[in-house]
Amino acid sequence: MNQEQFELVKNGKGFIAALDQSGGSTPKALAQYGVSEDSYSNEDEMYDLIHEMRTRVMTAPAFNSESIIGAILFEQTMDRKVEGKYTPDYLWEEKGVVPFLKVDKGLADEENGVQLMKPNPGLDELLKRANERNVFGTKMRSVVNKANADGIKKVVEQQFEVADQILSAGLVPIIEPEVNIHSEDKAESEEILKKEILNHLDNLSEDKNVMLKLSIPTVDNFYKELIEHPRVVRVVALSGGYSRDEANLKLTANEGLIASFSRGLSEGLNASQSDEEFNKMIQESVKTIYLASIT
Repeated sequence: MNQEQFELVKNGKGFIAALDQSGGSTPKALAQYGVSEDSYSNEDEMYDLIHEMRTRVMTAPAFNSESIIGAILFEQTMDRKVEGKYTPDYLWEEKGVVPFLKVDKGLADEENGVQLMKPNPGLDELLKRANERNVFGTKMRSVVNKANADGIKKVVEQQFEVADQILSAGLVPIIEPEVNIHSEDKAESEEILKKEILNHLDNLSEDKNVMLKLSIPTVDNFYKELIEHPRVVRVVALSGGYSRDEANLKLTANEGLIASFSRGLSEGLNASQSDEEFNKMIQESVKTIYLASIT
């Protein structure tokens, strides 16, 4: 593990950019960027276009370590290059931004009010490649739709089981059990979720440290115990469908919680913008998310 990166992730001021839209979410991300589905005829062309968008974001002047601690990448982004360097090396060497990798293979169908992660038999090989590409940590997502205690318990058990596999590979896992912001019993789900997470954190040995990526809680500062837990490197928040302004406002009410926004970061960006217009929009987005993360 890179100790300099660990200290930056644990104590640095700023937020983590989520640039990890995968196969299922890429068309939507491109559409929000002003690139319609008739602009590409196959998956390869689609991924070329999303990499162009991500490259434009990462090379923007405002995308740097003054405001951004880390960036979460999609597997294909990790294996592609930005300005002649593999993306993780570009981020760290040119921008001072710590690279993470999305490692899950998507969501299973809902059962007991939750969506577990799909099986991932190739994870060990992916983690090996992540180390070769100088990636610091990983991210994996499950979803909680209802306050079903058995379902939420299974989500947390699966997340920590896979996290142990990731820790064994020398990487720091971001555990992401997202609670659907539109859930009618969101607050109750969060109560169950926090209890389950604390149970697992308390059983981790001192040499094992994880990160958490959670929906912004219904009750302000509800995740304070998780943020202060000795086995937690950092707790970051997803925007979860909120607009950037709404997500930022909710974030400021939670001390110690920092952003890890995807849509919130890319909101307002468009392929038709000039570089000046694009960079100005990125600068404004980065500034507002940064301020919400350090408030």
